[in-house]
Amino acid sequence: MTSNDDIIRALGRVEGRLTGIEENVSLLREEVSDEKDNAHESRSVIHRRLDEQAKQIAHFETTVAISGAVDAQIREEIKTLKATVEQNHAATQPALEDWKRIKTIGYGVSGLIAIAGLTVGAIVTWASDGAVAWLRHWLKIN
Repeated sequence: MTSNDDIIRALGRVEGRLTGIEENVSLLREEVSDEKDNAHESRSVIHRRLDEQAKQIAHFETTVAISGAVDAQIREEIKTLKATVEQNHAATQPALEDWKRIKTIGYGVSGLIAIAGLTVGAIVTWASDGAVAWLRHWLKIN
């Protein structure tokens, strides 16, 4: 039969094994806890990045929508301005044609004045030659 000492030794060995098992379980719990914390933090980072991406996409969609609206508004403004320019052009066209006609007449008048000036200059020159000849004849200067 087994003695009390053998039983106590066996219990000590079992207790030692249990202590080792408890230490291993404790280490496993710590590792699992660390892994849970790391996984939680990793998921947290991923969720933050996803939230940032969602915000950026929403901002981009808003920007695109605003840009589209602005483009449409600018197109409408351009159409309105084009119509206004065409109306103004039609309204000012007769005045421009009159101005061109007046400008052409002005060139003609300037040309006539130039020709008249040259003619008067030639007549004055011719007359002065005749006047000098008459004056010399009258004063009897050779």
